[in-house]
Amino acid sequence: MTVDLVEYPLWAAILVSSFLVIGSLLTLIGAIGMVRLKSFYDRIHAPTLATSWGTGGMAVGSMIFFLVGGGRPLVHELLLAAFVTITTPVTLMMLGRAAIYRDRSSARPGIPPVGRRVDLNLSDKPSEGEVS
Repeated sequence: MTVDLVEYPLWAAILVSSFLVIGSLLTLIGAIGMVRLKSFYDRIHAPTLATSWGTGGMAVGSMIFFLVGGGRPLVHELLLAAFVTITTPVTLMMLGRAAIYRDRSSARPGIPPVGRRVDLNLSDKPSEGEVS
């Protein structure tokens, strides 16, 4: 199946190219995050978020291109977006848990031990409803 680019509407070409550029830039940001960030725990956040949104942008651009150009069903792009959306957070959690297990096993400094409660309230005074 081919798409005749001479007959392709200008508005659709601009929309498709915008989504492709945005998706590519987000993926590039994720790749730069892999190189620039210092620790493994920092590195697993930026690339997974950026590549998820980057893949989504490219999938939307592809959907628009083939929908306007040939009327092809969008099953491939929808499956791709669903699998990336589902697998990226799961992979992030598995990598993070494996890394924290490895660091706890080797007794690296700065890693909280198992069962230690982390207090997220950074102020010294108790919040409303909290007994001091």
